[in-house]
Amino acid sequence: MKKQKKPLGLYIHIPFCLKKCAYCDFYSCTGADPDLVHHYISSCMLQMEDISESCRGYEIDTVYIGGGTPTTLPIKEFERLLSAVERNFKLSRYAEITTEVNPATADKKYLKALHKLGVNRLSIGFQSANISELELLGRIHTVEDFANMYKDARAAGFDNISVDLMYGIPAQSVQSFQSTLEYVCNMNPEHLSLYCLKIEEGTPFYEMQNTLELPGEDAEYDMYMWAVDYLKKRGYDRYEISNFAKPGLESRHNLKYWNADEYIGIGTAAHSYFGGERYSVIKNIYDFIDGIEIPETNMRLIEGSKTLSFRERMSEYVMLRMRLDAGVNAEDFAELFGTDFHAFCGKHLDEYVKDGFVIRQGGNYRFSSKGMFVSNYILSTVLDFAPGNSFA
Repeated sequence: MKKQKKPLGLYIHIPFCLKKCAYCDFYSCTGADPDLVHHYISSCMLQMEDISESCRGYEIDTVYIGGGTPTTLPIKEFERLLSAVERNFKLSRYAEITTEVNPATADKKYLKALHKLGVNRLSIGFQSANISELELLGRIHTVEDFANMYKDARAAGFDNISVDLMYGIPAQSVQSFQSTLEYVCNMNPEHLSLYCLKIEEGTPFYEMQNTLELPGEDAEYDMYMWAVDYLKKRGYDRYEISNFAKPGLESRHNLKYWNADEYIGIGTAAHSYFGGERYSVIKNIYDFIDGIEIPETNMRLIEGSKTLSFRERMSEYVMLRMRLDAGVNAEDFAELFGTDFHAFCGKHLDEYVKDGFVIRQGGNYRFSSKGMFVSNYILSTVLDFAPGNSFA
């Protein structure tokens, strides 16, 4: 009997952007010339060759191409990249293949070519239907660009589209956020991601944070709670803190992160969780290219490598699974780790049940909507007291 291959996700980082957004702390670069782009894709292809042997027992069932702005790539480079995936890995015929798209970087011809290459899911970075908010964020597209690209994507054959939106934008009101969400829902995408703006160190927003007119936590709470109720009425189930989907159309790739499943990252700044180890590739495109293409330089490509201890795997599982609307099931936890969930941290989650932050149904624990809004605080507090921690 043929041994079934284990599922594996593949993330490919494309670090090129036409312009850096004011809030973005992801590794990217602007103004790249075609030669640099070509060399970078070649290096990604070589990295795939280098790791392919260790993936022989796996089948790639999700591919996610993120950035940066992947659709700044010439379509020929996209073709090289996806050909390398098929050449070096066992790719499932039912694989979910997603690429991120900026509305100003893909026309109908480009989208048709992407679909023909096998890309079957788009994640469109829209953020807002308010032009002044888009300008404050440093986005290069307009609302009209988004509408045109969305129409072109449907015409190109894409029947699985996700749209990214942001709340907590400077000068944004609850009403303007509601208008954005209503506008997008009327276009009927299959998936929506709602991200609360975070001011990250090293970004332009960080340097100007004292002058930003931010909505405040109460307004952000109102935006989030309204969105959860509104999207439910429009047919979108929340399956993760920030993610909503029509039934059966959740992001299969992102679910790998929250289920603590294995995935491998390709390219500079890409992260992996493989063989019980978490690691990332160096955040420097030139060092990455040199390290891959000129091995004799002995360039260290991997940084932040860590093999998780048993307790770290348990804590991480709880931290990630509690982001999901399904939460953590005590029986599943016991089967995975041979440890009683209630003794590990369920008894501390119980303290949040009476105030409505956590919902407990038998052996299943999950956050309520208001619990999800403060989930990071609750989980960090609960896991600090889990057995094996110095504070327990």
